[in-house]
Amino acid sequence: MTSELWSWTASELASAIAAGKITSLEATQSALARMEAVNPALNAVVDPLPEQALEAAKAADAALRAHGPAGPLHGVPVTVKINVDYEGRPTTNGVVAFKDLIAPEDGSVVRAIKAAGGVIVGRTNTPCFSMRAFTSNDLHGMTVNPHDSAITPGGSSGGAGSATAAGIGAMGHGNDIGGSVRGPAYHCGIYGLRPTAGIAGAYSPSQLAERMIVSQMSSVQGPLARSVEDVRLAMLALSRPDPRDIWQTPAMGMFAPLEHAPCKVALAAESPDFPTDPAVSAAIRKAGAILSDAGYEVVEVPTPSFQEAVEYWRLVLGNEMRAGLAGLMEEIGDAKMKKALEVTLRGVPDVTDRAGMLKLIAKRSTILREWQAFLAQYPLILTATCWSKPFEEDYDQRDDLDADAFFAAMAPLTGTPTIGLPGFSIPVDTVPGQPMGVQLIAARYGDRALLNAGAVIERGIGPIAPIDPMG
Repeated sequence: MTSELWSWTASELASAIAAGKITSLEATQSALARMEAVNPALNAVVDPLPEQALEAAKAADAALRAHGPAGPLHGVPVTVKINVDYEGRPTTNGVVAFKDLIAPEDGSVVRAIKAAGGVIVGRTNTPCFSMRAFTSNDLHGMTVNPHDSAITPGGSSGGAGSATAAGIGAMGHGNDIGGSVRGPAYHCGIYGLRPTAGIAGAYSPSQLAERMIVSQMSSVQGPLARSVEDVRLAMLALSRPDPRDIWQTPAMGMFAPLEHAPCKVALAAESPDFPTDPAVSAAIRKAGAILSDAGYEVVEVPTPSFQEAVEYWRLVLGNEMRAGLAGLMEEIGDAKMKKALEVTLRGVPDVTDRAGMLKLIAKRSTILREWQAFLAQYPLILTATCWSKPFEEDYDQRDDLDADAFFAAMAPLTGTPTIGLPGFSIPVDTVPGQPMGVQLIAARYGDRALLNAGAVIERGIGPIAPIDPMG
């Protein structure tokens, strides 16, 4: 049985380890064996840490005998993304020029996972600068989706999505500034939470400079997992306070055990701005029926505009990039990253004056106020993660790509980060050869409502088993 521990969820492993039924060493050895078996086909983990993981697992077992569990992930093998600091390892962020950028100490994410007892078995791939919806780079290569090599695992946390879906680690860490947790979860058929901005610590000591203000407000750290309970446990860990993160806010019991708490849900199964794939609409309506049967009041009603939100995302973040990161990306980024940058900025007005940029940042309050007012009436929105089916690999590199249509398809995914709303990508069904899922959106600090409703949908669809990329 211990040889199959790689297929267990994080919550199953944590419970069994705490009860003394299995050891962390057994769970970690199983995860490492799984990584050795399937990672060559996936290239999801690009910095394996077998020696460090085995040492941490032995320490976790010794600590359990002496003191009991250190935290919610005690002894559980997990992965972290290679764009956060792990002391003594390079924080490459998928950039060739950063291959020797050694972290002087653990960043917030790694520190929190270790404090929670987690065992980090490896670090997962990301696109160059973690700024693409597809995961490949000139330093580490391309990550493959275990469901189907023809479709992307998503980005930028595509390595985490691929690894978690295939059973390499029971939970994967990602980060999300434009869908980089929820997109890979959607593409890989697993759960992915973008928590409310500020809940999970995010500081990395190796950073070359402070991020600009829009990026600081928009980027979050979040988990990818194969069960809702795993997401909850991961957030208990990631929300550990770190005084180095000046944006972090207390979670205040937000990730206590889940409960059945039906509420009103606004269902948005089609986009008024983009042709919605019928498979996407069907998945949303299926999830809506599950919630309705469980006592939720599901109402099909127009929501605030996702299209307005994604256009704002492109405008405000794009202009911030023009003032900073874009120059570095053009200087040392790889070819695919440069093409993706051009697609992101294509047709986006260039705001060059100080007053114009300050007014643009201020507009965030107007947009967020509309969403908050709506979410006061309907605490949850059930909608798409993406209005289209999962994208083919390198779709953003096509010469005939319509950039506006590309971002319109991703509007529910990419529109919410700049206004700080949490979102939860949930697998629901599959079309032939491809995963399919939905998204729940809540008001700020409505993360608990997302997980409560997600658990209801999970019971309706059943457990998610790891994917075998070899079969």
